[in-house]
Amino acid sequence: MTKKYFGTDGIRGRVGVYPITPDFMLKLGWAAGMAFRSMGACRILVGKDTRISGYMFESALEAGLSAAGADVMLLGPMPTPAIAYLTRTFHAEAGIVISASHNPHDDNGIKFFSGEGTKLPDEVELMIEELLEAPMTVVDSGKLGKVSRINDASGRYIEFCKSSVPTSTNFNGLKIVIDCAHGATYKVAPSVFKELGAEVTVLSAQPNGLNINENCGSTHMGQLQAAVLAEHADLGIAFDGDGDRVLMVDHTGAIVDGDELLFIIARDLHERGKLQGGVVGTLMSNLGLELALADLGIAFVRANVGDRYVIAALQERDWQVGGENSGHIVCFQHTTTGDAIIAALQVLLSLRRREESLAQSRQALRKCPQVLLNVRFSGGVNPVEHPAIKEACARVTEAMQGRGRVLLRKSGTEPLVRVMVEGDDEVMVRGYAQELAKLVSEVCA
Repeated sequence: MTKKYFGTDGIRGRVGVYPITPDFMLKLGWAAGMAFRSMGACRILVGKDTRISGYMFESALEAGLSAAGADVMLLGPMPTPAIAYLTRTFHAEAGIVISASHNPHDDNGIKFFSGEGTKLPDEVELMIEELLEAPMTVVDSGKLGKVSRINDASGRYIEFCKSSVPTSTNFNGLKIVIDCAHGATYKVAPSVFKELGAEVTVLSAQPNGLNINENCGSTHMGQLQAAVLAEHADLGIAFDGDGDRVLMVDHTGAIVDGDELLFIIARDLHERGKLQGGVVGTLMSNLGLELALADLGIAFVRANVGDRYVIAALQERDWQVGGENSGHIVCFQHTTTGDAIIAALQVLLSLRRREESLAQSRQALRKCPQVLLNVRFSGGVNPVEHPAIKEACARVTEAMQGRGRVLLRKSGTEPLVRVMVEGDDEVMVRGYAQELAKLVSEVCA
């Protein structure tokens, strides 16, 4: 069955525009509560990022869940991976995250985690969607769900992150800058790195409900680059609004993307004989990552774009490490989903073990020139399926004569077509990317 509401990363959209409305969230909370209660006793954790609409949707979900007879435990602002972890440790039936990740404050969305801290199975999402079409009922008054708040959630998650590195770990002498994107990591991330001994300068940790991801965090790296240079720091770490993406900046101010961070983590595990299987990337992963891993004898496979698909590919192969160039990095040896803080810690551990700077450690991966252009469209028919665009992609692919590749895909979270061209000649790659982006724009007009 085709899902009506759930996309690749939950339900997301503009606040106030259906389905991102209070009445829908009330019904969604009820439908989710009914679905999970049908499987037995029901306790559901609810967390959120720092955007102002989170208060409104938290209340609506809480009411719907209670009406279905589900007990609710409120976490407040917490990173998405923290909610996955806490759902497991509290033995809850599910976790709900109110967040639109790296999007601006006027977007919001809902993500679900199973009791194991993983993405919901398709059959459960379909069950929730089926219930959304049913009339809303209320359980008997004596069976209404109770609501409580977990006051020590931040401390629990901080200790969990620290437990992902050896107890002997000490980052004394390491000077870092952290950009929290005015988002969900604003409390926990500085504490984790400070408690492990690093000297930390903190940026964008004053959320006001409206400034999440605004010219900061992993989608706007300029502020962090400038701060690393000004502070003469060893490196910088940028999180996105909900704390499941991480990018870095080396001491020269250069951006280190998810492909490079994934390589550093995988190489370290491989060198220590602890890499289980290979590495999962995506269709957007740079060809250079694949080649660098091949040089080390590490298997590499590509999944569709989206951490959901990376995780599915890892589970299918019983591998542990995967990620996206956008900074979603999954370390299954420590957690069940993409976790920006834990991924950053694994990178810092590798640098310490190799006694290298971030700038040095990334050198073994030589990225091929890759140009990514975003073209906005109004929705409806997928422009990628247009015959003229398909023909143009085939023509460009043939013209590159095996020296590059073309990928056009519709974003699963925004009304964008992403045009990516990669190859060994930057001028050629940029020209083809601009040509294809122009054609997509014309088709979408």
